[in-house]
Amino acid sequence: MSFGLPIEPSVILPFLAAVTLIELTPGPNMGYLAALSAAQGRAAGFKAVLGVTAGLGVYMLLAVVGVAELIAAAPLVYGALRWAGVAYLLFLAWEAWRGARETSPGHAESRADHAPFWRGFVANLLNPKAAVFYVTLLPGFIADDHAAFWMQALILGSAHILISLFVHSVIVIGAARAGRIISGSAYAVTVRRLMALGIAGIALWLGFEAR
Repeated sequence: MSFGLPIEPSVILPFLAAVTLIELTPGPNMGYLAALSAAQGRAAGFKAVLGVTAGLGVYMLLAVVGVAELIAAAPLVYGALRWAGVAYLLFLAWEAWRGARETSPGHAESRADHAPFWRGFVANLLNPKAAVFYVTLLPGFIADDHAAFWMQALILGSAHILISLFVHSVIVIGAARAGRIISGSAYAVTVRRLMALGIAGIALWLGFEAR
């Protein structure tokens, strides 16, 4: 018996387990946040996390009203999003490569700069897998005999966003700490450029894996 709950209680744990595994899987958001936090510190990393989270929120709301399903079902729109996302990640990789010789992460943290937020937001909006996630995963956990689809989608989507916020925050803290250690070594520039190449690799992976 559901006792009037808006969602089916038996799907809660499986859903949380599924989205946790998805968030722990390496992808564009994880790679960008790690590279940014290591190079520019926690403040920049958390701003980017907020941007990524806002982007997820947009796709969740689009899924609620059915627009995300249209995006996922339209090959031209999906393809345009995919390649725009690839191009944007390559741009971020190039920026990271050029900025590899900048000063330590502690200096970057002091900047009152909102660019990381907007870059995280745009990068997530240009990730078509975010739209497909809400279209393919959510319906499997929504029960017809409970609350309206939009309400269940909001509840489950919000749970996913909270989990992603936690996972991304842990990545930022760990990467920023590693960045401080790396910044004092003779290999700082090399490591940062390797991270930039990692972002470029993720961009290429997104282009072929998200077909």
